[in-house]
Amino acid sequence: MPRGSLKRGILALAATALAGLVLATPIASATATPLIIGGTKATQTYSFIASMQSSDGQHHCGASLIAPQWLVTAAHCVKDQKPSDIHYRIGTSDRTSGGEVVKPDKFVAHPQYKEDQAGYDIALVHLSKSAESDPIQIASSQPQPGTALHLLGWGQTCGTPKCGEPPVNLKELETKTTSPSKCTSADNPFDASRELCIDNQDGKVSACYGDSGGPAVINEGSGYALVGATSRGQAENCADKPGIYTDVVAHTDWISQTMSSGGSSGSSEGKPGKPGGSPGGSPGSEPGKPGKIISSSGSRGL
Repeated sequence: MPRGSLKRGILALAATALAGLVLATPIASATATPLIIGGTKATQTYSFIASMQSSDGQHHCGASLIAPQWLVTAAHCVKDQKPSDIHYRIGTSDRTSGGEVVKPDKFVAHPQYKEDQAGYDIALVHLSKSAESDPIQIASSQPQPGTALHLLGWGQTCGTPKCGEPPVNLKELETKTTSPSKCTSADNPFDASRELCIDNQDGKVSACYGDSGGPAVINEGSGYALVGATSRGQAENCADKPGIYTDVVAHTDWISQTMSSGGSSGSSEGKPGKPGGSPGGSPGSEPGKPGKIISSSGSRGL
């Protein structure tokens, strides 16, 4: 499904330069769109999981709590949105109850995010108060093809736009990263240094509409660590082709700079732990360029 503004109320099916299909659910629509396909009901409570919701509780996107006052999500989830119109339900498997509800006061999209550019569909959400839920750590290294993944989300469980309501209960799915060549084509640019290609198991499984911004995690140490945020699909029917996640680990430097500055950091980033470089040798962002900020007053630079 093409990238769409939450103001539209329906997913606009228009071609983009990425020919990618964003996996967000329009907040204003009467009927929400899909969940993880081929997954199962979550068997445990994940303290870091968050549902982005309109004021009436309608689910739109997922997010992950990475610090008491910070969530990470997809940039297209917050595009054209006012923090005052949104809240996040954090730390529950039921998107309608439990956990805690916290209002955001600032959205910070990556300054290089564009609808027609791969690799930068990532944003941070600053919360108006600290969440009580436990955040998840970002993984220590970028996952390689074949890495086992655990996907979480409230997206559609059927594959086509508006084919069903999002589930009330969180879904989870075991899959793996796969070769970048399966997510790259002439009409679909893919940034292997900043994105993850997710195995669809021969059309049986996938993240889908409503899963945008939600987490892909790996087992690290004694728990889970965050590696990805749902970005887009490659086909209108979600499971037809491997899905694409933003590689959160590749953006560790930008995330750290943005959080430490309260949301106004530059975009210089590199491989994790190596400030000044850029993943995969591709050009980094212009140092000192401010993030794209949407304040609680509604002003926005997106």
